[in-house]
Amino acid sequence: MAGASGKLRKVVFHKKTNLRLFHLCYVLSTELYDVSGLAIFINLLNRSFESGFNSNFNLSTASSGKLDIWTVRRVVDWRPCKWWLEGHQTALPAESNGYIRVDCYGGLNQMRRDLCDGIGIARLLNATVVLPKFEVAAYWNESSGFADVFDVDYFIDKINGFVKVVKELPVEIASKEPVRVDCSKRKGQFDYIESVLPSLLEHHYISITPAMSQRRDRYPLYAKAALCQACYSALRLTRALEKKGSELLQALPKPFLSLHLRFEPDMVAYSQCEYPGLSVASMKAIEAARGEDRKPRTGEEGRVWRNRGKCPLTPSETAFLLQALSIPTNTNIYLAAGDGLMELDGLTSVYTNVFTKSTLMSGEDFTTMHGNTKAALDYFVSINSDSYMATYFGNMDKMVAAMRAYKGLYRTLFLSRRALAEFTSKGLEGKELAEALWSAHRDDFLTCVEAFQGRVPPSTNAASFPSRPDT
Repeated sequence: MAGASGKLRKVVFHKKTNLRLFHLCYVLSTELYDVSGLAIFINLLNRSFESGFNSNFNLSTASSGKLDIWTVRRVVDWRPCKWWLEGHQTALPAESNGYIRVDCYGGLNQMRRDLCDGIGIARLLNATVVLPKFEVAAYWNESSGFADVFDVDYFIDKINGFVKVVKELPVEIASKEPVRVDCSKRKGQFDYIESVLPSLLEHHYISITPAMSQRRDRYPLYAKAALCQACYSALRLTRALEKKGSELLQALPKPFLSLHLRFEPDMVAYSQCEYPGLSVASMKAIEAARGEDRKPRTGEEGRVWRNRGKCPLTPSETAFLLQALSIPTNTNIYLAAGDGLMELDGLTSVYTNVFTKSTLMSGEDFTTMHGNTKAALDYFVSINSDSYMATYFGNMDKMVAAMRAYKGLYRTLFLSRRALAEFTSKGLEGKELAEALWSAHRDDFLTCVEAFQGRVPPSTNAASFPSRPDT
């Protein structure tokens, strides 16, 4: 496995075509997919690069709308698996080393990622998990806790045998605050057993935020198994949220594309990118969100930054990309996005069948929901959509892509900010730009999606969360 992973990383980093989603398989869990065909894949991939991806389609036909990006045939097929549920499962030790609370920060999907990592770490350290704490800064305007989003009893039941989870601490330590062990900024050869286990053994109750840079593939199999069970099998929405999500799915016209669009003031401010031509209202909102430490990059520095793919796509750029990929303008689109999207007319003036949570839900339901519960609905709809596209590569996109692969849904694609920036900086426009973007995304879809997901027949059948009742 180690040798195969090494060669896999060599292919990913030494070929010019963007293999982000293919690499995501490696990043999220190298053990999630059947890798027995890796050598065959690498040979096919190398041959495809050498031949310039001689796919059997006509670019001019694609540009005219007769074909869309989903018609491209992939190079190789991979199959999702549930390796951690097959064969012998390593039994939990009789005695625990203490209690760990996983403290999760940020948006819902960042917290979900940290929780999955935390479960793997707890198993690695032979610790009992206290229900996680969702810590959200005032920036997110959020108050939802773990139990407001996820089904607690289902989580405990499904994670049983992989790691022990308790709702409440024993009386003798219930009144104590956990000793804080912050791992979030650790880098390099950081080792949880060497750095965190001593604190757990000394204090018996600690809280952690997992290190973002930690390599999950270095965990022993029993810790990977706990991580995968938490991430892919144990997290289900509460009954109320699941009901709302199902109602959204029923209300949406079929088939539909879920589009994760990021062009909020804070997102643009954080990117430090310049956007000439925005409305006065949008410019004021961006300036208000910038603060003193997020001034835009200008001149040559700004050009290089944009060509590296660091700038979020505007709604109008997104509409152009969708048209370049021959996505029909009458496509039903569910807009998976937070509040405050700017310049949305740039998309809806071209793609007129755009639906949002606010348009599909009753006003009372929508206004009483917080950011985490709204994000949970976007996630639910996106993993059940007929196709999924994202204008960014954030935590939600990684989680959605991984779960769609796990569920056997293969129409998933990340729109390339880098390709658009590079081609426009070279002066390409109109049909020439559209054809270049088609080629770039064709190569992405041809390799990264299918390498990540595996062969599934064309279908509009939606995947689903674990079904009720609780059995």
